Amino acid sequence: MTGVVSGWAPYGGRVLVVTNELAGRTEAEAVESVLGVLRETGDVETMTCGHAGDVDRILDARRGRRLVVVGGDGSLHTMVGALLRRGEAATCEVALIPLGTGNDFARGVGIPVDDLHAAARIAAAGIAGPIDLIVADGDGVVINAVHVGAGAEAALKARPLKKHLKIAAFPIGAVLAGFTASGWRLRVTVDGTVVSRGRRRVLMAGLSNAPTIAGGTGELAPVADPTDGLADITVSFAVGPLARVGYALALRKGRHPGRDDVIHRRGRDIHIEGDPFHVNADGELAGPFRSRRWTVAQGAWLLVR
Repeated sequence: MTGVVSGWAPYGGRVLVVTNELAGRTEAEAVESVLGVLRETGDVETMTCGHAGDVDRILDARRGRRLVVVGGDGSLHTMVGALLRRGEAATCEVALIPLGTGNDFARGVGIPVDDLHAAARIAAAGIAGPIDLIVADGDGVVINAVHVGAGAEAALKARPLKKHLKIAAFPIGAVLAGFTASGWRLRVTVDGTVVSRGRRRVLMAGLSNAPTIAGGTGELAPVADPTDGLADITVSFAVGPLARVGYALALRKGRHPGRDDVIHRRGRDIHIEGDPFHVNADGELAGPFRSRRWTVAQGAWLLVR
């Protein structure tokens, strides 16, 4: 449920809108339409983020205003990560207008993904509240979900297809990854308890802050709540051909936690180590790593909804 009060801007109506010229579906006409809605409520300034070097320049120009991110999970990931690094995440109100490819986080927190004007009205007049953040060791954050194993390999395969196929790139990438990945020997620890010792090969391991992944085509964590201070952890051992198909079908409907070859837990401190693995955090790819640790920072940033 959102906290929208029609025609009223609790922060004074001053917003800084950030667009990403590299975002999958960001188009000039759509952005201008969104800006028209925002301008009905208050004072609006727009800045474009073309590369990572622009982020601090944009945040330096914020001057206490509400930050409206026009883009997808990756754009929001970048901005919230920078706010955390700068020590501003707990005080900066952040709104999201979903113009990305997958828009899973927006979908998970109730921001309309198919009605940009409705999303813009929430951005203008919604109420900001605390949202959890999954923080990686060393650096990096997770807004929606992070995948290790086949999930990350699927993203690597889908990356060159994403520009042309949009959301269709996700299942195609997953199929291609399925033919090439034989599984990883990974030790997975949740809050000090070992849930995978590395003896069995892991197809994928995922940490979720919100329910869906891959543009809504998979429910990795059907009951995830980004305000409860916990991440939902999924470890799949479905490495055989038939097991993979069964797991994929169950994942689409969020029924995989009931499978015998899946472990599903909830926790605050997650450590994965073992065979070299890539990481897909909110669509941002990194690695390979042999060890990675994530912790949940409860209510670490402010989302308008």
